[in-house]
Amino acid sequence: MTTTFKPLADYGPRQFGDRLGFAEWQVERALRLGLIPPADRGGRWSADVFNEVTARLDAVRAEVGTLPDVGADRAEKHLAEKFVGLTVHPGTAAELARRGHLPRRGEYKGHTLYCGLTLERFTDRRKVARASAAGRTYTRDDAAAALGLRAADFDHLLRAGLLTHSETTVSSWYKGVVVRLYRQADLDRVLRSSRVDWDAVRATPKGRRSPLAKLPTATSREMGRTG
Repeated sequence: MTTTFKPLADYGPRQFGDRLGFAEWQVERALRLGLIPPADRGGRWSADVFNEVTARLDAVRAEVGTLPDVGADRAEKHLAEKFVGLTVHPGTAAELARRGHLPRRGEYKGHTLYCGLTLERFTDRRKVARASAAGRTYTRDDAAAALGLRAADFDHLLRAGLLTHSETTVSSWYKGVVVRLYRQADLDRVLRSSRVDWDAVRATPKGRRSPLAKLPTATSREMGRTG
């Protein structure tokens, strides 16, 4: 059933979007892209502006897209569905943003939002594959396992400033507990460090002092450079 609205002399933000059939995010994006002009009547839109936008509504809708700005989980799910057969690891969205391929669009409840329009139009499978490989994130224990180290060895890498976390998340098991995450590209980088004899570290049995204990503790300034 089609709803018939009585024409108004001017339209507020909610009225403008509702009568176009737009969600709030669609109106905000259309404004940002210049598809809808700024309000011309004291924070409201005149009937002339509304009618002008209505006349080209299909074109505006196509330019706005169908995917709102979303968090990392939804962004990565979208990419996995788009690029069938490609493994999209957690951390891919952040890595795409880090590489300049995916704009960040603010935050929601402390979580970064990524541009839905860019995600919807993304066509470069190789860029996603590379970002997935480099941006894959691990918890502390999983990162240590990926490096073939004991947890104590891994902690020495952190203490010495050879490695630091790339981002944080909130634990799904323990409410309010912040979990540090480590990026694959940073693990690959530390493996290339000439300061570490990896064979000796990995050969040290459980219960024995780690060879990494000899590394000097990094200063806060050095820690900042590593991050």
